[in-house]
Amino acid sequence: MEKNKYMTPLSGRYPSQEMNYIWSDDSKYSTWRKLWIALAETEKELGIDITDEQINEMKQHVFDIDYNVVAQREAECRHDVMSHVYEFGTKCPSAKPIIHLGATSCYVTDNTDVILMTEALKLIKQKLVVVIHNLKNFAEQYKSVTCLGYTHFQPAQLTTVGKRATLWLQDLIEDLEELEFVESHMKLLGCKGTTGTQESFMKLFKDEEKVKQIDGKIAEKMGFDKVFSVSRTNLHQKIR
Repeated sequence: MEKNKYMTPLSGRYPSQEMNYIWSDDSKYSTWRKLWIALAETEKELGIDITDEQINEMKQHVFDIDYNVVAQREAECRHDVMSHVYEFGTKCPSAKPIIHLGATSCYVTDNTDVILMTEALKLIKQKLVVVIHNLKNFAEQYKSVTCLGYTHFQPAQLTTVGKRATLWLQDLIEDLEELEFVESHMKLLGCKGTTGTQESFMKLFKDEEKVKQIDGKIAEKMGFDKVFSVSRTNLHQKIR
């Protein structure tokens, strides 16, 4: 099975190569690793004993995933995230003790969903801008070409091909505005611990002010400026 493509009955028919990659296993699980790196960097910045060597070791193996090892481990432990933590640890022996330190599974699964959805939105927006640009040129080129207008599926007064194209453009511009609105409101989950209370990080740091900085630091490293203040994980309601 190919690991660089999102596998679905429709994946070979409609999506672009770029969109297929965004939702592929390689993209998903390398994003998990980027999130673990962001977590380790944040914990180091806030005073946890994590070395640059450990972080650099993790960075060297972001895309080096042995899916056979993951599958073998998951058959034993029945847990997808822990299987990847284990496999990542085999590639990064010095960093093994600090991978996923203090986090819950939803730290990588839920944040990755948000990240991939945001990347997909950006890709759609880029392609939509190209369509709008091309259609604008089409409207300019044919602005004086006469054609029939229609009302209730009946021929009506004359209009132009260019004018008709501007109606299509109007819809696409509204679509672009909607995409930009959604993109501007995308938030990262952050890292709130196993039941969302950040108790695991309180035990780790023993400093509430440091714990409060975790979400913002991770979000910034992953390219986001907002995080959810309250979210759900592991069937428990997260609270700060």
